[in-house]
Amino acid sequence: MLWHRDPGTWRFVARYLIFLGGLNLIWEVAQLPLYTIWSVASPGEIAFAVAHCTLGDVLIGAAAVLIALLVVRAPAFEDWNWIVIGSIAASIGLAYTAFSEWMNTAIRRSWQYSPLMPLVDIGSVPIGLSPLAQWLILPLLGLYFARTNTRPCAD
Repeated sequence: MLWHRDPGTWRFVARYLIFLGGLNLIWEVAQLPLYTIWSVASPGEIAFAVAHCTLGDVLIGAAAVLIALLVVRAPAFEDWNWIVIGSIAASIGLAYTAFSEWMNTAIRRSWQYSPLMPLVDIGSVPIGLSPLAQWLILPLLGLYFARTNTRPCAD
């Protein structure tokens, strides 16, 4: 059976997105001082930004894991190669985040880093270390938590 016809896949993806959403919500709140919004915006604007970014993270995570399943031509859920799927999903999230951070800080200037944000240069472009670390760590944690809370599918 192919992954997209396996009911276990869709239950797993739903659990993964719930875990990923919770982890990203915590991360987004924790990294607020690393962006200027923390010191210049109202509480309502900050709450909206956290909700917006968390929802965006869930959408990125959903796309990344589904693309990973397509790339590896995943079989039924119980036969997945977790290391490969997790690595591909994290890489997609990392690449998108690097692009988004560059686009929004350097080109559109939608947001700015505070002096507290550690930066890494990718080429000659400074990118925040925290959002990059977010996509190296959280997708793998989300996959781990969703996988350890998965019961075999009886249907």
